[in-house]
Amino acid sequence: MPLSPPHAILEPRPSTLDRDTFVARYGDIFEHSPWVAEAAWQQGLTTQHDHPDGLASLMGQMLQQASSDEQIRVIRAHPDLAGKAALAGELTGDSTQEQAGAGLDQCSPEELARFEHLNTTYKHKFDFPFVIAVRGLDRYAILEAFAERLDNDLATERRTAIEQVMRIARLRLQARASG
Repeated sequence: MPLSPPHAILEPRPSTLDRDTFVARYGDIFEHSPWVAEAAWQQGLTTQHDHPDGLASLMGQMLQQASSDEQIRVIRAHPDLAGKAALAGELTGDSTQEQAGAGLDQCSPEELARFEHLNTTYKHKFDFPFVIAVRGLDRYAILEAFAERLDNDLATERRTAIEQVMRIARLRLQARASG
């Protein structure tokens, strides 16, 4: 799916929506975390937020200002890559489309075993799942990033995971504006 041009507008326009409608429409941008959309709406939406990048920036700011516990819950809301939920068809629509776009639904048994091993090792070390914006990456690049990030310390990896969560949200909003 192509990214939206910089002048793209989200429809319905976020700045025109009441709280419940806004959360119903944009509450799933951050995986299973509608509170991010609620916080953005409470902050106040302007026409600047009718654009994917403007809304992504505001919602990302809400996540960055959240408590450490809230941030960790958002990270933990993300599924394992090529994990059991994906194999069982239990991912959100966005996650299913994103993982399939990166070819994670076409892994060989050996690749699935490697993902499972890396998922387990990563979760054991950091106590949250590996999060990466997979759009534009293939499974080989994802596996490489996975292995590299296992060398990070907890603080670095937590920051990286939050950055990736915000990138995923931006890409989802851009996709909605172009679709």
